[in-house]
Amino acid sequence: MTAEQKKSFNVRLIGFKIFLGLFIALISLRLFIISVSEHGYYQALASNQHDFFQALVAKRGDILVTDKYSQTPYPVATNAQKNLVYVVPKEIKDSKNVAATLAKILTLNESDLLPKITDKQKNYVALAHYISDDQTNQINSAKLAGVYLSPEQARYYPENDFLSQVLGFIGYNANSATVKVGLYGLEKYFQKTLAGSDGRVATEADLKGNWITGSKRDFVPAQDGSSLKLTIDRSIEYEAEKVLSDAIKKHGADSGNVIVENPKTGAILAMANYPSFDPNAFNKVTDLSVFLNAATTENYEPGSTMKAVTLAAALDQGLITPQTTYQDTGEVDIAGHKIENSDHKSHGNATMTEVIDHSLNTGAIWVEQQLGNNKFVSYLKKFGFGQATNIELPESVGDLGNVTGKNSAQINFYTAAFGQGISTTPIQMLQSYDALANGGKMMQPYIVDQVIAPDGKITQTQPAVKTDVVSQQAATLMTAMLVDDVENGYGKAAGVKGYFIAGKTGTAQVAQKGVYVANDNIGSFIGYGPAQDPAFLMLVKINNPRDVNFAESTAAPAFGEIANFILNYYQIPPSR
Repeated sequence: MTAEQKKSFNVRLIGFKIFLGLFIALISLRLFIISVSEHGYYQALASNQHDFFQALVAKRGDILVTDKYSQTPYPVATNAQKNLVYVVPKEIKDSKNVAATLAKILTLNESDLLPKITDKQKNYVALAHYISDDQTNQINSAKLAGVYLSPEQARYYPENDFLSQVLGFIGYNANSATVKVGLYGLEKYFQKTLAGSDGRVATEADLKGNWITGSKRDFVPAQDGSSLKLTIDRSIEYEAEKVLSDAIKKHGADSGNVIVENPKTGAILAMANYPSFDPNAFNKVTDLSVFLNAATTENYEPGSTMKAVTLAAALDQGLITPQTTYQDTGEVDIAGHKIENSDHKSHGNATMTEVIDHSLNTGAIWVEQQLGNNKFVSYLKKFGFGQATNIELPESVGDLGNVTGKNSAQINFYTAAFGQGISTTPIQMLQSYDALANGGKMMQPYIVDQVIAPDGKITQTQPAVKTDVVSQQAATLMTAMLVDDVENGYGKAAGVKGYFIAGKTGTAQVAQKGVYVANDNIGSFIGYGPAQDPAFLMLVKINNPRDVNFAESTAAPAFGEIANFILNYYQIPPSR
């Protein structure tokens, strides 16, 4: 080999080594990208099309409750593993046999199935979601080539109709037949929090929609949803639901609600509605109004429970004391309209305490006259009426239009003083009494104690004072008057032996299209105990009982039964 040939050979050898080095470097770089940077993408792609799809679906967060004596939360809304049936058309050999077999197992139309499983242009076709265990076993036994089962999450409510209106359920929204979202209750209110966010993959595709090998992929994994731990006490909720159901059945009533709150924090301990439903079988419900959480959405005229609000306002203004008297003639005549006491009696020289004990409409009117219309309406607003409570649930706001309009008649203010002609919601009514049970301070009601992120990070709800409504002195005096009602007035059935309970009955007429319906009424009782240091605040409401006409016989006894349970459950010793 000549020197020139040797030189040429060395140049070619060096060039080859450089090329080989660059080639190895590029291969190494690509392997690094695949194994590290795009590991999640290729790991998903390595299984099959459906597994890859599943990697892009976020897991919905759970909803949990606890009780006073357990450190372990109970899931009341969670995810159960069901199976999806899907096919890979390219792997199916006997299409007619597969279509016939699957149609029988899945109770589908064979003629609809056949085009789906013969579409060779598609790598993956979903046929049925959330199939039963029996269907799963039949498909496994059939051993059909190209037919696969894959786990998928289905929303599951382990305790059936427990807390159902508060929880809501998952279903298809009005705009999509494929995307499930929260419908009603917490599932709807916290849809984004619970659902998390699905992942995505973006890549270059050919005209047939197939991915182009080697093209750039943008893979974003799913972000699971957060879980909610509620303030609901499981044991108190069970008792509230049981007592409410029994009371409604006993009196042949239409429906009802119970709300229990810790008045010192605003935490909701129970929120029961009847009738209820099973969220696992919501599609079997024929009356869609059952889905609504009436405890926060039902507008109703509260009746005499409003008298405590009217008198508390006057106490706060120093216009009355519990011993202040007025002359009760049994009726008030306003512009030709007579307003009578519910017992149709005249009580003569009556005290403000007797106004509460005997639930005197004329007494509430007299107090409203001392306040004046403007001051009276301002206190209604301070107590939270006509506005949202901002609890973490869908809610209504009631209606104060009869006393806030420019041309409101005087009679409207008089009837509003004893809870007729204006509307509120159960949660608003409970909130108003919170100011009386909590020394004049109204707490923000809340039902979510913690939001628990997928990584375990906890966002804790902190109790918050919403506003100062009345003075501590006014709240204390009103509490003493409400205790007297339970001791000596219409609220006796709400009492618990050995304890001072404060509370007020309310029996309200029911209006439909501006006319009060004969023989229909709403009986309610709101109270708290022990009165000197309240551990609970509770509202019980019974709609349209058929055998009795007053709340002292419906809502008050149910209140007393639940109150007795709570006091024993909390192991609060008797105070008398």
